[in-house]
Amino acid sequence: MNTNPKAKRILCFGDSYTWGYMPLSDHERFPTNVRWTGILQSKLGPSFEVIEEGLNGRTLISDDPRPGKEGRNGKNYLLPCLDSHDPLDLVILFLGSNELKDMFNMTAEKIGKEIEEKYIQMIYNHLFQTKNSPKILLIAPPIMDLTKEYALEKYRDAKEKNLKLPQIYRDIAQRNSCHFFDSSKIIKVGSDGVHFDAENHAQLGKALAIAVLKLFHNN
Repeated sequence: MNTNPKAKRILCFGDSYTWGYMPLSDHERFPTNVRWTGILQSKLGPSFEVIEEGLNGRTLISDDPRPGKEGRNGKNYLLPCLDSHDPLDLVILFLGSNELKDMFNMTAEKIGKEIEEKYIQMIYNHLFQTKNSPKILLIAPPIMDLTKEYALEKYRDAKEKNLKLPQIYRDIAQRNSCHFFDSSKIIKVGSDGVHFDAENHAQLGKALAIAVLKLFHNN
């Protein structure tokens, strides 16, 4: 918690990338100062408050049928989350990777449609209690390495869809007057082919800090 009442408040709403899942671990998590959200906070300093809302397996709209995976449908939690953390100056959306799983059988275009209609437009249309709607920064997910066994198990048919998402997200951001960031230009996934290591968390956090500062300085 940042106790500076004038700090710009940034909500980072995402999945295991935001939670900080360690590649090839048994659900272990990188420490706060290693995760990209922690790096972002340290680079932005006390004039900003980074609010981390990451959940392993979080989807855009899909219910995960596996035992112990209840509550993964991000759409159901988005509005309560926005109200819980109101006021907000920026929402960073880092989602879409889990919908690439074979079990959900979703096209890249469908993923884009859902994040546009169920997230971006919903945020813009939401009645915030304390100030106007926050800015939105949409992050395209990294490109998975399907030569790795862990990735291949869940994402066998995801390669083409994964490669399409950055342009789809870019077009969505332009169409909705929000901001866009392509994580695949900054980070590479780690040893499991899906999640990324500490060095890439650092690279992402530093690059996002530059993007966020530019975003606020230009407006």
